[in-house]
Order: sequence, then structure tokens, then C-alpha cells
Amino acid sequence: MFSKINIAEVNLQLHTMEPEEIIQFALHLSKNPLLTTSFGKYSACLIHAVSTVKKDIAVLWCDTGYNTDATYEHVSSLSSTYKLNLEVCSPQFTTAYINNKYGAPEFDNPNHHIISEITKVAPFQKAIKKIHPDVWLTNLRKDQNPYRESLDILSYSEEGILKVAPFFNWSDSQILSYMNKNNLPIHVDYFDPIKASQSRECGIHFS
Repeated sequence: MFSKINIAEVNLQLHTMEPEEIIQFALHLSKNPLLTTSFGKYSACLIHAVSTVKKDIAVLWCDTGYNTDATYEHVSSLSSTYKLNLEVCSPQFTTAYINNKYGAPEFDNPNHHIISEITKVAPFQKAIKKIHPDVWLTNLRKDQNPYRESLDILSYSEEGILKVAPFFNWSDSQILSYMNKNNLPIHVDYFDPIKASQSRECGIHFS
């Protein structure tokens, strides 16, 4: 869709646009768009914004098997509210097997990269091959961690998919304002044991 040269030019233009306009721009380019979510703290923000434009968009979630009860309840609530076209990808192995062979996904576990590969990266890549999207909408934001700060509104995934982050430049306060304005639920109890830290990447967003 865009070369490395003109994607930078397009990003400059998108920086002057609101997230809703960026979403419309992205969907206009796409024949088979995909929205991915972790059903994290601010997940309702992107789901609401995109669903307003395209209600039947495919929504991909990696259920690692290590999510909390609160997250599963949040998934159920948002799925019901927005009647999500939800595609769930899961690891090949059970949590019991992973814990036995590699240990629990704790912050200082030296096998973290292996656990992340098994529980998120491999299932995600398999799902991507099945869905074969041309545009991938994500809730990445530049202030989430140092790696994400190096990206932009538009970037290309490792698989060559155009990745679009409509809220990329927004701060937490802006996100909260949007959510309060639209009466959206905040998943305050969210915790991802696979990452174990907000500053750590799980692997699916590396380019």
C-alpha cells in the first residue's frame, strides 16, 4: 500500500487527524480489516471507536490461558455489548504443561521468551495466516513502552500487514476523557502474566 518513503509522509498527515478519522481512512483502504485486542485496561476505547464505523469487523484475541477471571468477565461483557465478531487464538499446549516444562510466566523467569512464543506469538501468527488481513487496527500508543515509542500511527508488521494505531499519540488522560465521554468500561484489574510488566513486549508487535 505504502512504501517506506511515503508511509512517513502519510503519517505526518495523520498526526493532524482525530482517531475516528484515522479509522475511517484505514477502513477505506482495506478489503479485509482486523482489530486485535488484549481486552486490557483501555480496550473498550478502540473497540467502541472501530465498531461505530464497522460493526462486523473481525476481532482477534489471544487467550493465553493465563488471563485473570476479571479479564474473562471483561471479554464476555464487551463481546455481548458490541456483538463482536470474535476470533480467539490459543496455545497448542495447556498451562499445566507450560508451567511444568518452562515455569510460570513470572517477571524473572529466564524462559519468558519461550513462554511468550508459545502462548502468544505462535497462536497469533497461525490466526493471521487464517484471517489474512490487509489492515490491522491496534490500540498501541507511543507512551506505553520504549519500543512502541519508535513506531508510528502507520507501520508494517513482520508479516507485511499495514498496522494502524488510531490512538497512537494519545495520553492516558485523553483516553480516559474519551472513555468517560462515551461511558465505556475501564478494565482496572487487568494484568497480563505473560508480559508481567507494562514495559515488556509480548512479541506480536515486533516488526
